[in-house]
Amino acid sequence: MNNYVSLIEERLKAYLPSKDCMQKDVIDAMEYSLLAKGKRIRPTLTLEFCRVCGGNIEEAMPFACAVEMIHTYSLIHDDLPCMDNDDLRRGLPTNHIANGEAIALLAGDALLTLAFEIILSEKTLKSVESKKVIAAANLLARSAGTKGMIGGQAIDVSDKIEKVKKETIELMHGLKTGALIVSASQIGAIIAGANDEEIAASIEYASALGLAFQIVDDILDFTSTTEKLGKSSLSDERGKKFTYVSAVGLEQSKEFVKELTNKAITALNSFKYNTDFLKDLALSLEKRDH
Repeated sequence: MNNYVSLIEERLKAYLPSKDCMQKDVIDAMEYSLLAKGKRIRPTLTLEFCRVCGGNIEEAMPFACAVEMIHTYSLIHDDLPCMDNDDLRRGLPTNHIANGEAIALLAGDALLTLAFEIILSEKTLKSVESKKVIAAANLLARSAGTKGMIGGQAIDVSDKIEKVKKETIELMHGLKTGALIVSASQIGAIIAGANDEEIAASIEYASALGLAFQIVDDILDFTSTTEKLGKSSLSDERGKKFTYVSAVGLEQSKEFVKELTNKAITALNSFKYNTDFLKDLALSLEKRDH
């Protein structure tokens, strides 16, 4: 994991635009959030699924970084006053607190567009088959839009849902968090030239992992501290947001996370290369405390 994170963060830094321009304030704000210490789960999944499907992780690196840029843009926008209005992220003041609301908004927009600039660049198209690039770009765009992350966020901020239902929470989490995790994993398999069985298994693993990951977030918001989380605890409760814990309770939420983790691990049987890392990752995310 440490090796992947080091490789990813080195490349993320290299992909940022030069600051020798009038747009320096926006680029500084992009860097502020993109290079803040995060888990790097999504880009790691892209690289690892490329590896377990027999691919070259260097070919998958632009796509891994694009996934992380889109994830980071979503965090910047989620924290804005018009959304969750948070003031702490990854142990630092949120982007709009540090850089102002207008620059934070533009930094998020810039990271979203930079992601596609990178994967559709001449350099990427020279090293990866164009049909793979097109498939990955299409998948990433869809998972970030109304059928994915933005769709889940729209449900999250909706004031039209009067009663919390477990099915609604699962749909919201599956879109808001799960869609990008699934596409990150699937893209790695696509770049490696995986077969249909391997791609299906990558989707099954990531779907279970993504839902488990967000339910653990719901649990930690209820049980952990601001110091451990690096962001405000009990923010969901204060914002009167509906979560899996509020829908079914703490203990049932924990049991469902275990079920999902086991489901993710079972999906790994379809791969011919060693999948111990993906198994350990699923187990560590189940037990994480931040």
